[in-house]
Amino acid sequence: MDNHHLIRQLMEQCVGLNASDLHISVGLPATYRIHGKISQAQSTPYNAEQVAGMAQSLMNDLHKEYFKAHMTLDMGFTSDNGFRFRVNLYRERGNTALAIRYLDGSLKTLPELGLPPQINYLTSLKSGLVLVCGATGSGKSSTLTAILNEINEKQEKHILTVEDPIEFVHSNIRSIVHQRELHSDVPDFASAVKAALREDPDIIMIGEMRDLDTMRTALTAAETGHLVFSTLHTNDAVGVVERLIGSFPGNEQAVARQRIAHALKAVIAQNLLPTLSGDGRAVVAEILMVTTAVANLIESAKSKQIYSVMESSTRQGMQTLDQALARLVAQRTISHELGKALSRDSTSFDSLVRGA
Repeated sequence: MDNHHLIRQLMEQCVGLNASDLHISVGLPATYRIHGKISQAQSTPYNAEQVAGMAQSLMNDLHKEYFKAHMTLDMGFTSDNGFRFRVNLYRERGNTALAIRYLDGSLKTLPELGLPPQINYLTSLKSGLVLVCGATGSGKSSTLTAILNEINEKQEKHILTVEDPIEFVHSNIRSIVHQRELHSDVPDFASAVKAALREDPDIIMIGEMRDLDTMRTALTAAETGHLVFSTLHTNDAVGVVERLIGSFPGNEQAVARQRIAHALKAVIAQNLLPTLSGDGRAVVAEILMVTTAVANLIESAKSKQIYSVMESSTRQGMQTLDQALARLVAQRTISHELGKALSRDSTSFDSLVRGA
């Protein structure tokens, strides 16, 4: 079997085995991650020529050029049967290797994801910046997909996304959705967002704010009447604000602080935790809504005081990490030990659980 057909057969096998990931590297057989455990589904190891051939057969010319220059590449791939994968190509010990994630394509709604109902409010915003934050694998993409789908089902809008890679393909329901992928449709996030401003969007989703150029462009888009969604790798809602401001050069930070105070509408900082029943993971979400009081604190460089505003603003839809953990413990979704261990203030955690 040639390498073109071989890699596609292995990807189909990934779906058949209900595996989340497929790893292909030189000197090893195809290796799958099934229910969190790594296992080899066959015994034939692949040589360097086969692995390089498999990688080449998935790439277009832009991908090949990027991989040659950067020695790593993220891309999306759809099989002939319509299954969607995220493919990461990288180099190890001088050879090509592939890490392939099966994106099962099942779209969950905001309630199905276990996200609090106030997140639904974000779909009704007309403009501004909304950030979903958390570590890798914390479910940021699923949350953004659910938010965009909610808009797509209920409103007549033009939604533009820039992703690396496209994980979930949206069909046009009531909105029209155009999805663009790095290295296939656009060279980088910043130039794609600049171009998007000329493409009459109502909503722009930027897969990740990786650099200052993208942050600047996202802010401009949010200030000019667009609703912008994006992600950042930061673990707490207040930390996101300082991380954003700190990304700007020192001489620009005062202006950036003003711009962020006015453009930022909400921050969701989320994580996935093992459930008490052991049959899945629960979302714990810290939520910061940028009210006038919060905007004033951002503008006057008093970000540290935002946390106490969050604690007392549950009616405005805010919740701190500890409040979110306490609610999950009170609902017997996660264990008390886990909630307390992850809380910021373990001394007052028990009373929060009783209150929840």
